[in-house]
Amino acid sequence: VQLQAFGGGLVQAGGCRRLSCAASGRTFKTYVMGWFRQAPGKEREFVAGISWSGGTTYYADSVKGRFTISRDNAKNTVYLQMNNLKPEDTAVYYCGADQDHIAQVTTISYEYDYWGQGTQVTVSS
Repeated sequence: VQLQAFGGGLVQAGGCRRLSCAASGRTFKTYVMGWFRQAPGKEREFVAGISWSGGTTYYADSVKGRFTISRDNAKNTVYLQMNNLKPEDTAVYYCGADQDHIAQVTTISYEYDYWGQGTQVTVSS
């Protein structure tokens, strides 16, 4: 599976941005998909995850109520809608695919088997 994340850029605080992650491979619909982010000098942290069907989603407390994860299995794509962005959201955002858990969203990065290249999101104050 190959993942490609895009949609990052520079946005003002309070603004919004939608990230997309396109996946190759016919088994995309069986994977749990997650978004993580990594700011300079910090470890990669979980942002949001979604089960294979989209029926289960999970968010980090820091983004709950502002970010929404969704997926379109027909298009092999997962999205992260980010609203009311804050400067502390500035980071490189990565999408990951977990091929083992299917319905259970995991927040642990090493549980994800495939990663995209990352897309930079910068929020100015």
